[in-house]
Amino acid sequence: MASPADTGRPEAPERKAKGEGGGEEAPQEGDLRSVLVTSVLSLEQLDLDLFRGRHYWVPVTQRLFGGQIVGQALVAAAKAVSEDVQVHSLHCYFVRAGDPTVPVLYQVERTRTGKSFSVRSVKAIQHGKPILICQASFQQDQPSPVKHQFHMPDVPLPEELLTQEELIQKYLQDPNLLDRYRQGLNKMLAQEVPIEIKPVNPPDVFHRRPQEPKQLLWVRARGHIGECDMKLHCCVAAYISDYAFLQTALFPHQHYRVSFMVSLDHSMWFHAPFRADHWMLYECESPWAGGSRGLVHGRLWRRDGVLAASCAQEGVIRVKEQPSGSKL
Repeated sequence: MASPADTGRPEAPERKAKGEGGGEEAPQEGDLRSVLVTSVLSLEQLDLDLFRGRHYWVPVTQRLFGGQIVGQALVAAAKAVSEDVQVHSLHCYFVRAGDPTVPVLYQVERTRTGKSFSVRSVKAIQHGKPILICQASFQQDQPSPVKHQFHMPDVPLPEELLTQEELIQKYLQDPNLLDRYRQGLNKMLAQEVPIEIKPVNPPDVFHRRPQEPKQLLWVRARGHIGECDMKLHCCVAAYISDYAFLQTALFPHQHYRVSFMVSLDHSMWFHAPFRADHWMLYECESPWAGGSRGLVHGRLWRRDGVLAASCAQEGVIRVKEQPSGSKL
C-alpha cells in the first residue's frame, strides 16, 4: 500500500467537484449537458420524500438497468439531507426485476440524522412492490492524518485508446465477420448508452478464449456536468459503476453461454472528490465465482492517480455449456 504522498500525486481537493486530473480537456461553451443529469437522474418530486423517476436506456434484456435504479435512489436520498454533507457509502439489494414500461417511485425514510453521519433508506417501488432497497450514508467533512491508498494501475491514457463504438466499427470492417456477430455488433452500436467507454484490455469477443477475470476501462459520462455539488457526481458514478461490471466474472468461462445473469446487490464507497464527466479508470476484478453466483470488485481512479471510489457487487450467473467441439 502507498499513500498519495508516496506516489507523488496530489492530495484530494475540496468537496466541490472540480476539474481534477491533469490533462483533462476543458469543457467547451457549446458542450451538451449530460443526459444523465437532464433526464436519467432527474427525479420528479411528488410529495415530501417521495419521487418519481423515468427511464432512458434499457438493455437488450428488456429489464431496467440496475445502475439507473441505484443512481436514482441515491438522488432521492441526497434530496433528503442538508447541502453540507456528502455521500460516503451506499448499499443496495435488487429484490425484483424492474419493468421498463412504467415509472419507478422512490420513497425515502430519514432513518438517522446525526452530527457527523446521517442515514437515508430508499425503496424503489413498481406495481406496489419494492424492486430495490437502498441504504445511503452521508458524512460531514472530517479531515484526518490517517490516510493511504493503493497505487493506480499503469495503463495507456484514454487519448491513446479507441472508444467502444470505434472498436465495434473496426470489427465490422472485417469482410470475414460472421453474420451473427455482425448483427450483434450492430445492435450494440444502435444502443444510446449515456456513458463513454474506452477499454484498456478489450476481451476477445470472437474466439472466446478464457481470460483472467479482470478488466480495465476508462469511463465518463457523455456530455458536460461541470462543477457542482459532489453528491450529483456520486449519483452519476453510481450509474456508471454497474455497466459491464458483473461480466468480469465470465472472462475465465468463455466456453459457456449465459442463460441468465442479474445483479443481486451493489455497494459503493466514495473516497475523494471527482468529476464524473472526466475520464476515470475503472479497475474491475472477480475474486470468486461459484454456486451460480459471481462476485466482482471495482475501483474508480481519477486520472491523476487518486482513488475516487470503490464498489462491490454479487450477481446470479446461470450458464449453458457449449456442445463439445462447437464453434460460436
